[in-house]
Amino acid sequence: MSELFPRKQVMGFVFSLVLTVAALTVYFLDLSFAVGMTVLLVTAFIQAAVQLVGFMHAGESEDKVAIYANIYYGIAIALVTIFGTLLILVWDM
Repeated sequence: MSELFPRKQVMGFVFSLVLTVAALTVYFLDLSFAVGMTVLLVTAFIQAAVQLVGFMHAGESEDKVAIYANIYYGIAIALVTIFGTLLILVWDM
């Protein structure tokens, strides 16, 4: 019977709830901007990883190397876009 229980999904759900509560503490504790943004960014990236691995089953297929390579490529493109936009529009370079 224990092999039928979706333990990984339940643990992922509980961990997602814990991360959501951690992010909500930024609002309720009225933290400074730097600390608040740090907590929010860290919890957001961990939450994305939990969703990707726990619920979208990214590491369970036979082509998981290609899936993770595409994820890293997408993150690299997003970072280049974000920092390129900041470089041009905000930092006037």
